[in-house]
Amino acid sequence: MNSVKNTCKKIVADALKEYIANKNISGTFQQDFNIDENLVLQTPPDSTMGDIGFPMFAFSKNFRMAPVQIANEIVLIIKKNSEKDNEEILSLGEFLAAGPYVNVKFNKENISRLILSKICEQGEKYGSSLDGGNALLFGKRIMIEYSSPNTNKPLHLGHMRNDALGESVSRIAKKAGAEVYKVNIINNRGIHICKSMLAYKKFHEEQNDSPESLGIKGDHFVGKCYVEFDSYAKENPEVLKEAEEMLVKWEAGDEEIRSLWKKMNDWTLAGINQTYKRTGISFDKLYFESDTYLLGKEEIEKGLEQGVFFKADDGSVRISLDEIVSGEKESEKVVLRKDGTSVYITQDIGTAISRHKDWPFDKLVYVVASEQIHHFKVLFYILQKLNFSWAKDLYHLSYGLVNLPSGRMKSREGTVVDADDLLDQLQEAALLQIKQKGREEDVGNAEETAEKVALAALHYYLLQVAPVKDMLFNPEESLSFNGNTGPYLQYMGARISSILRKAKETGAKSCSAKDCAKMLSEVEEWELVKKLGEYPNVIERCATSYDPSP
Repeated sequence: MNSVKNTCKKIVADALKEYIANKNISGTFQQDFNIDENLVLQTPPDSTMGDIGFPMFAFSKNFRMAPVQIANEIVLIIKKNSEKDNEEILSLGEFLAAGPYVNVKFNKENISRLILSKICEQGEKYGSSLDGGNALLFGKRIMIEYSSPNTNKPLHLGHMRNDALGESVSRIAKKAGAEVYKVNIINNRGIHICKSMLAYKKFHEEQNDSPESLGIKGDHFVGKCYVEFDSYAKENPEVLKEAEEMLVKWEAGDEEIRSLWKKMNDWTLAGINQTYKRTGISFDKLYFESDTYLLGKEEIEKGLEQGVFFKADDGSVRISLDEIVSGEKESEKVVLRKDGTSVYITQDIGTAISRHKDWPFDKLVYVVASEQIHHFKVLFYILQKLNFSWAKDLYHLSYGLVNLPSGRMKSREGTVVDADDLLDQLQEAALLQIKQKGREEDVGNAEETAEKVALAALHYYLLQVAPVKDMLFNPEESLSFNGNTGPYLQYMGARISSILRKAKETGAKSCSAKDCAKMLSEVEEWELVKKLGEYPNVIERCATSYDPSP
């Protein structure tokens, strides 16, 4: 379809140039005016007016004519040229003047044959590259970071949107022809981790509590400790100092602290991996903050010697942000605390450097919530100041928050929507619908089917909103079997599979693209074929914008 549209655009552009030459009006044009750049392709609001259209407004000033008159003149030239045995124009369809637009009504049979032939020819590869040109991501190496869990709590609804975006964008980029490398940074060190560890020591260590002894997932148990710390700290603020001291000991390699840290990290990761397996999320490589923060500290020491960073009066190491901030509160960024311990951006510096060494990329996409826009602006700036040429290839895929009807989630207060609990609730609701409709025998294993419906409901609902927007998650709407939902698409997929299965059972023979194109007569059939023709363009648009929403 892309090559067809490009051909139509060229025909209209050539007609415009021919009209200019015939009327000798080029002298009235602005010096930098370009016909091809100003010729825009649009889709008419009503398909009866045409399948594509080209507005003539941009040419009115230079032609010193009304757009309606220009459209009429251009269509006359195209029709005249088509009468000179120009089979290419005739095969495309009919060019019409519709007010200020030059519209094209495609020859349904010819265009359908072209689209269906390409689909038959390319099979599963259809959509991986644009017909008539190279896909912008074809052959590029795209690294995508997503999920980024903390080892002090389980995954929650916000992580579910992150995971859905990261996995979807990765699959779309791969479909567009890119070589994709999926990575995950495990945030397994820092003051927040120490808070969970302190809570364990205060409230659970004496009883030798563990996820096994309490009968809960490891990530849920550690998350419980994190909530307990926050509750305790409200009445005992001095405990914050203990957490800071524990972090200093951790970075110094204290054996007792490190042993507890490893045990609690292992508990959390075991639980999180269960959730990943359940939701179909996977990665090519895991990075751990505990491994990369040291490289970050080394680079900061080098940058301090080079004058990129400076030591503040309180002993902390900082960088001036005067070049990138304007009227913002933070004019300086701490990259090392006064006690020498690292901050979050320290490990991000080390992680980015490690990744480019491990797998030199053309683009590194960070899938992280919009709350971190400033953080990534600073990170990219620091890496540029450290003279890493690939810093220009870093991109923050910012997405909005997922809110609840009751308000924002706060993990430290225990008010998050836990991912496992949410999936259980969706699965139970889907199973209830299957039973109410009396479909248990039809679907085989009702519980397995309900699980698949729950995942489709969750993922599709999270992906149908543009990443940049905040969203409200409504479980009941997500599970609807009517409308623009995951379960409805699953139902349509099941119906199509049933039709194909019955066709095979009855011995129905498939027809060629040419014969199929001849048999298409309904308006709905033509609209469907056009949608199929747009598929490569949709893949390209979603892949280059990192936006899987409709």
